[in-house]
Amino acid sequence: MIELRPHFPLSGLLRTAGLPRSSFYYQQEALKTIDKHCDLKIKIREIFDRHRGRYGYRRVTAELKRTGWAVNHKTVQKLMIAMQLKSLVRPKRYQAFAGAVCETAPNHLQRDFTADQPNEKWVTDVTEFKVNNRKLYLSPVMDLYNREIVSYEIAERPLPSMIESML
Repeated sequence: MIELRPHFPLSGLLRTAGLPRSSFYYQQEALKTIDKHCDLKIKIREIFDRHRGRYGYRRVTAELKRTGWAVNHKTVQKLMIAMQLKSLVRPKRYQAFAGAVCETAPNHLQRDFTADQPNEKWVTDVTEFKVNNRKLYLSPVMDLYNREIVSYEIAERPLPSMIESML
């Protein structure tokens, strides 16, 4: 619109674009404002290029903090998105089990998780928790009759012996 302004009246251009006059002048003023993150953007680009696009916003933030910049990770993330800087390294998909594939247990319940009397059907599962930078595994046994926890075991490794000791 700025390029067409010398050739056409502003009111006609604004009417054609469907833009209010105040919005046009607001944008004109916004273009004149100084970018408060200009130095930070240069430093982010420098770090990103130095590491050949392998650093995401977390590692860029850590690098900035190491060099003395006091900046929030959300600011770095926002600026990297605006600058279209995206790490080439994608996060690896979580692999729940890396060992040998075992035999699948038979499906005795057939998705019928109800029971007519106590102690008719028990179920168990193993859940991983992080507590004080340590992984702990909880395995409760639940009676499907009244959803009561009959027993549980907490261990540092999810081994079959954990379930055996619980029963």
